Amino acid sequence: MYDQMRIIDANINRLGEGLRVLEEFARMILNDTALTQKLKDIRHKTVEVSAELQKNLLSARDAGGDVGKKMDVGGTKKSRDIIATITANAKRAQESLRVLEEMAKNPELKLDTENYRKARFELYTIENKLLAKILRKDKTECIKGVYAVIDTEWLKARKPADVARQMIKGGAKIIQLRCKEGSTKEYLAIAKELKGICAKSGILFIINDSLEVALAVNADGLHVGQDDLPVTEARKFIPIDMILGCSVMTVKEAVKAKKDGVDYLGVGAIFSTATKESAKAIGLARIKEIEQAVDLPIVAIGGINKNNLNDVIKAGADSAAVISVIMGAENIEKATKELIKIFEEK
Repeated sequence: MYDQMRIIDANINRLGEGLRVLEEFARMILNDTALTQKLKDIRHKTVEVSAELQKNLLSARDAGGDVGKKMDVGGTKKSRDIIATITANAKRAQESLRVLEEMAKNPELKLDTENYRKARFELYTIENKLLAKILRKDKTECIKGVYAVIDTEWLKARKPADVARQMIKGGAKIIQLRCKEGSTKEYLAIAKELKGICAKSGILFIINDSLEVALAVNADGLHVGQDDLPVTEARKFIPIDMILGCSVMTVKEAVKAKKDGVDYLGVGAIFSTATKESAKAIGLARIKEIEQAVDLPIVAIGGINKNNLNDVIKAGADSAAVISVIMGAENIEKATKELIKIFEEK
């Protein structure tokens, strides 16, 4: 029994240490309340033991005489990035849970083997969510300032690649491709070219509506509307490092979108817009309402130009999606610079 106590003690300690590292990433890096709470719950359920068992574990502990202390594990990295650290500590905790699950099968120990099994499987899911959010964090943080949209209906015989290059020269850091007319084949051809241009310039490239095109070109993000593929379904198919945005008009839609797994929200139409005449203007106040209800980057959409952009920023938008004010301009580079300057002066 003494040897079993040593095994249990060592694995409870390893489990608590691994879970604590994951918890700190969820809390300090992601500010994710839900993941932090889940990790904390697992830690309390699996690490805490009865006073009697704790006394026996401490009595059996022999840290100084543990042969494992002097072992040099080949291939162990001296330094890790965030992803490697999360993966290593999740594996550490999962392995400890598996050991504890097996040890708890001894009825004399009065431990719940099913408790450890459930925690292990729950941790597999949490690890996936934690890694996914970390991988998308840098991209999500780019959702600010001018969100330039290339709408193929506004090309007016201009080449999409030329428009993209002018936007980039003007300082755009995000470009979305919107193609409502034409075939998927045509959409894909344009998207491939723009993806290459954006990747070369370090620009975030987002596809509007089309899951298949986003996957085919390995876009940085996919944006869907309320009448498109549901967020929960889109999230099942896209890579874990691809960000997902969703257009919303109400606080209720925003709350649901966050729960379903979006990384940012497109809010609008804020003003009436020529690019979507059927869209009902919801006004600036809705930005503030959604900002207070949901902690996600907000991209204001609809009828935004250099005359009202300041009001949009003051209302709480992190970014502003623009089509006509840039694509309708004679000098796209200049029009982009003018909008970016307003953001920089806010």
